[in-house]
Amino acid sequence: MVSPSDIAHSSRVSASVPRAGHLTAPGHTPGRPSPEDESPRIVPRRHVGRRLTAAAALLAFAMVVNSVVRNDAFQWDVVGRYFTTAAVLDGLLLTLWLTGVVMVLGFLLGTSLAVMRLSGNPVLSALSWGYVWIFRSTPLLVQLLFWFNIGALYPTLGLGIPYGPQFVTVKTVNLLGPTLTAVVGLTLHEAAYAAEVVRGGILSVDSGQTEAAQALGIGRRRTLRRIVIPQAMRSIVPTAGNMLIGTLKGTSIVSVLAVHDLLYSVQLVYNQTYQVIPLLMVATLWYFAVTTVLGAGQYYVERHYARGSARALPSTPLRRLRVRLTALRAGLSGATASGARGAVDRGR
Repeated sequence: MVSPSDIAHSSRVSASVPRAGHLTAPGHTPGRPSPEDESPRIVPRRHVGRRLTAAAALLAFAMVVNSVVRNDAFQWDVVGRYFTTAAVLDGLLLTLWLTGVVMVLGFLLGTSLAVMRLSGNPVLSALSWGYVWIFRSTPLLVQLLFWFNIGALYPTLGLGIPYGPQFVTVKTVNLLGPTLTAVVGLTLHEAAYAAEVVRGGILSVDSGQTEAAQALGIGRRRTLRRIVIPQAMRSIVPTAGNMLIGTLKGTSIVSVLAVHDLLYSVQLVYNQTYQVIPLLMVATLWYFAVTTVLGAGQYYVERHYARGSARALPSTPLRRLRVRLTALRAGLSGATASGARGAVDRGR
């Protein structure tokens, strides 16, 4: 018969003996988790090919940068001397002004053409289609030269009764100068592409939105202005941003009309100094700077119109940079702490 004292003694013995699977490893300090108790560390897969490709790309990029920076033919001292001269800055201001005016007028006319194309009136739809067909089929340089020489076809423009008396007449030679010709030609060309961009954006909106507005008794104009266009902007803005950058660079073609834009101003300088390469680099750097600013603005405009279409707005470049720096700092701290623990364990 087992007495209560024997039961107590056996329980003390079993408590002092380690259970199977929990034996203390040699050299292990009691009270700390043994290596068998620690969870296995997940090691990410090593992409050797990706690293080699990145190293080769960085090497090629470094070689290109070195060939540009250390090439004396670029004459960087001349570039710095002419970069902010009055002639270059005046040409830059005219380029920016021309880009802004052409984009505003082009999209106003293009929006009207898109609405005409989508209307139920067959005459308006056909006229809009014909306009887009003509101006997209003709090269921009040909259009500019045509408008510049419009006086050869129509020496005078008049307002009056067809086949009758003219009330007002204007000579086209005095009416269209080089700058106005550039504005007219670029605007008409831009409107043809803007019409298709706006039409595609309107068609991207679900037809149920229009049907719901009609069910609520909202008029067609108000439906288009307050419901359809705001939702279509999500599809219009990316293409419109590309068109804006393309228009900025495309204004350089007006130099054939002797319009004093950025490229023509640079050409006037190197025709006198014969320093062609550094002056072209001046224009190139200004185009780089302006397109970079426009690209950043396009990103934030797209982010604004993405509200409501995604659960979370995309992170800004600055926020992504902060997140990567924080992750890099945490990784370095973890590596340092791991090395310190390894040194302590080896010391023991």
